[in-house]
Amino acid sequence: MAITVQKFISLANFYNQMAMMMSAICVQKGGIALEHYVGRFFMADTLEFVAEYGKRLLDKNEKNLSEDVIAVIKKFQQQYEKIKDLTTPTEKPIYEMTLEEFERVMNI
Repeated sequence: MAITVQKFISLANFYNQMAMMMSAICVQKGGIALEHYVGRFFMADTLEFVAEYGKRLLDKNEKNLSEDVIAVIKKFQQQYEKIKDLTTPTEKPIYEMTLEEFERVMNI
């Protein structure tokens, strides 16, 4: 799969639409805080994917990218840095974790 600006924009738009939808769900469910919504983990994984895609795009095509695209990539990377502790761990699947590890990952 070729890493392109158009695909990055599509992924970024998907993430933004999903964030808006999750906010609406939280409001509809009685105004629960987004940090208490169970979908926050999926949202964090998606943001991780978008940020990594943007990083790879920047690494391959930095000279050919507009400043607007570079700014969006950096914005996604900054957002990801704030919530990276919510992403699904890659080193160990949940079913192999101890209870303490699971509680730490789920922020319980």
